[in-house]
Amino acid sequence: MDMESWKLLRSVCVLSFLLGSCFVYQSLRVVDAQEDPKPAVTLQVDASNGGGRPIPETLFGIFFEEINHAGAGGLWAELVSNRGFEAGGQNTPSNIWPWSIVGDHSSIYVATDRSSCFERNKIALRMDVLCDSKGCPSGGVGVYNPGYWGMNIEEGKKYKVALYVRSTGDIDLSVSLTSSNGSRTLASEKIIASASDVSKWIKKEVLLEAKATDPSARLQLTTTKKGSIWIDQVSAMPVDTHKGHGFRNDLFQMMADIKPRFIRFPGGCFVEGEWLSNAFRWKETVGPWEERPGHFGDVWKYWTDDGLGHFEFFQMAEDIGAAPIWVFNNGISHNDEVETASIMPFVQEALDGIEFARGDANSTWGSVRAKMGRQEPFELKYVAIGNEDCGKTYYRGNYIVFYDAIKKAYPDIKIISNCDGSSQPLDHPADYYDYHIYTSASNLFSMYHQFDRTSRKGPKAFVSEYAVTGKDAGTGSLLASLAEAAFLIGLEKNSDIVEMASYAPLFVNTNDRRWNPDAIVFNSSHLYGTPSYWVQRFFAESSGATLLTSTLKGNSTSLVASAISWKNNGKDYIRIKAVNFGANSVNMQVLVTGLDPNVMRVSGSKKTVLTSTNVMDENSFSQPEKVVPHESLLELAEEDMTVVLPPHSFSSFDLLKESAKIRMPISDSSSHQKTTTV
Repeated sequence: MDMESWKLLRSVCVLSFLLGSCFVYQSLRVVDAQEDPKPAVTLQVDASNGGGRPIPETLFGIFFEEINHAGAGGLWAELVSNRGFEAGGQNTPSNIWPWSIVGDHSSIYVATDRSSCFERNKIALRMDVLCDSKGCPSGGVGVYNPGYWGMNIEEGKKYKVALYVRSTGDIDLSVSLTSSNGSRTLASEKIIASASDVSKWIKKEVLLEAKATDPSARLQLTTTKKGSIWIDQVSAMPVDTHKGHGFRNDLFQMMADIKPRFIRFPGGCFVEGEWLSNAFRWKETVGPWEERPGHFGDVWKYWTDDGLGHFEFFQMAEDIGAAPIWVFNNGISHNDEVETASIMPFVQEALDGIEFARGDANSTWGSVRAKMGRQEPFELKYVAIGNEDCGKTYYRGNYIVFYDAIKKAYPDIKIISNCDGSSQPLDHPADYYDYHIYTSASNLFSMYHQFDRTSRKGPKAFVSEYAVTGKDAGTGSLLASLAEAAFLIGLEKNSDIVEMASYAPLFVNTNDRRWNPDAIVFNSSHLYGTPSYWVQRFFAESSGATLLTSTLKGNSTSLVASAISWKNNGKDYIRIKAVNFGANSVNMQVLVTGLDPNVMRVSGSKKTVLTSTNVMDENSFSQPEKVVPHESLLELAEEDMTVVLPPHSFSSFDLLKESAKIRMPISDSSSHQKTTTV
């Protein structure tokens, strides 16, 4: 090849490179643009001052129900299951499950009797030890408790074990944390006492420090001393709980990361009961934990010791920074009702429960709270009268009696009816009405418009339970979460009438899955969030933000989008949220208007995308982050930009509002002009 030909070839290559680079630059300049950069839809956003509408401070929160062992064996960090041996009720012989014996029936005999020192829970466990140090197995005989499908014991951490004991003679009791079959000891201490010391019930405590980790450990109480020993109210708690208030740290943090503005508790159907005899009664859940009788939640079919009680729920709300919403029983269960003429004891119980939270330390029930260590009242502004019982024979009559009594005693408290007022006016007074929806993904996606035509007069809406259920949901699918995201954008846009919303259920212990799906899945040692959990995280900044007027133009049957303005650390942001419910990627032009071009501009901050390769993908213990949001920098963002929405995805784009640098002439003392920037 001669020199001229070489120069020509080199020029062609350079020109090709420059043209290619220019093409790549133009492709990249449009944020995330596809091969065809022409946008299919346009989202017009009005960001002018005064053009938006405030979103209620309370819009997005959480709903805690004792279901799926959410509290007992979950958020409440108590490791012992059936700590008072009352799970079979107060008749003897009682059901002591999951307690079992260490040894065999030739060396130990176990039975229950009504000898406890606690009036509200009389059942105690009697151990007749038939062997002595010469005849007992080397490890002794006794009983063990495996907790809630295993106790998660971690090396180096401390656990406080407390129990009540009495005996006919001296005691030499080993309190141990062991492996699931008892073959390996993780921690152990002795309780030694003379017969005179334990001739009556006495409380004993030991502090155990684990020498190894075992997520399926158990608690053992063993001895080699012959005789009869009674034990009752056995508790094992990790010393390290959230703020020392008894909540399991990792589960509490997952809940707190949603940044909920309210928490509704303790149910749900748990409040109603299949029968009134098994409904949650708050007075039986306060005071010292040893004196709480516990109860069988017959809706979800398991016993709870009520360590997580009325006081602890208010403590949880305060710790998480959320407004408490107390749901109480209104004399109606799934199967029986109290006539309105006889409802006053239930009304008084509700008034007493409010006094417990709000009364001063000298009031009747405020003093009970004070004795539990809380002198100052809790903040309680919302109560719900019953749950899902609108239409029952005595609902309206009972409701009116409750409403009048509460408003007379506490005029500022906001009262929630559980009748739906979204399609027709209520026939009774209320500050809010409760709306529940469990349905398919396609139906919930279409319900983006559910509250568009709801009357703006009368009480506000509280969407306290929503979720995709059925085949679309699996045990927590991407598809379900996308429909829920679209529904929430619809609630956000209708937040002039919808003031609160919460997903349900919040927690599930995978060993007792009573409901599918749920937001947070856990066992004794591990946890993960379903895609529905991560969707809720997208809306953390929406409560108290400003809803911007936005219009989606184009073929948008599978798209839902919105825009808000919010502040963080003194900086102003615009957040665009968009759900692509379809199977194809979509280019969306975002056109922000209303910014003063002389002082304001937007720049990229970050984009966050929730999607996966299959719309039915789920997270699991083996793949806890299979379907989670992925963040990246949002570069080259402008008031007019194009973004790509992947198929079956939920995306958010944060735009930072910045002051533009403008050179302005000013005069100095010598009359010479200078320039400055603002």
